[in-house]
Amino acid sequence: MKKEILITILSAFMITGSFAQNDPVSSLFMFNNMLYNPGSAGSSGMICATAMNRQQWVGFEGAPSSTVFHVDAAVRPFNIRSGIGLTIISDQTGFDSDNSLLLTYSYIAAVGNGNLGIGINAGILNKSIDPTWNIPSGDIFVPPNGDPLIPDGKESHLTYDMSFGLFYNAINYYAGLSVTHLTEPKIKYSTASPYAYIARQYYATAGYTVRLPNPNFELLPSAFVFSDGKIFQLTLNATVRYNKKVWGGVSYRAGDALIGMIGIELYNGIRIGYAYDFPMNDIRKSTSGSHEFMVNYCFDISLGRSSKRYKSIRFL
Repeated sequence: MKKEILITILSAFMITGSFAQNDPVSSLFMFNNMLYNPGSAGSSGMICATAMNRQQWVGFEGAPSSTVFHVDAAVRPFNIRSGIGLTIISDQTGFDSDNSLLLTYSYIAAVGNGNLGIGINAGILNKSIDPTWNIPSGDIFVPPNGDPLIPDGKESHLTYDMSFGLFYNAINYYAGLSVTHLTEPKIKYSTASPYAYIARQYYATAGYTVRLPNPNFELLPSAFVFSDGKIFQLTLNATVRYNKKVWGGVSYRAGDALIGMIGIELYNGIRIGYAYDFPMNDIRKSTSGSHEFMVNYCFDISLGRSSKRYKSIRFL
């Protein structure tokens, strides 16, 4: 019952005010730059497709569940270096469901020893709720149908959404800055309820390749920063890769979780990754942790798989 009450309170807060973090969390963020930064489209020089599924706080009723698919490719329309992409997001939290479809374009310019992608995406966002309210007994508690500001049944709202990002990619390092929900889309579930809006989400990411004395091993440190203008969260990662085929690493998401991850590249070039989040806050009393799975594949449509496919650190 405590879990149900908590989910109800969280969902009610989301409906009546500005929405908190709406983008799915990803522990394998180095594979999911397209999710947060449209400037990364085409940065690998190949066609790359990634699918991710995350089950957060397993065992906690109403916990977030996310599925993401994105594909991007390097193109040269009118001999202009560019990247294009498609991102599909399905995110479920409690009785709140978010589904997005975004189209991406980035302009790629040679800067110094690397390439700078300046990207934007735009598309549709559908937010829907199908609430089940748990009202305590007593005359002082008003049921949902007694308050015109509280949605009583299933409702849905379709809106426009867009993001902007800069992504710099060189042989041994990368860095990016981006903002999602750029227009702060407004959401209105019923004629009586007030407008709520989706707050902008700000991201910064960076990574580097450190060559170790043994040439079969590489150290890949990276960082990921999120803010909505009110809160700030930092994730630090250290990954070791062997023979460019097998990797394992540890991350710390400040105030939230300690993360372990492993991955392998199969002989056909498909990369498979898994991350487990062990919560470091009080929620660990109600969950066994979070699980995230990822499948990634990059290829060159004209020449087959590129011999230079590892030049971008974002593909471990």
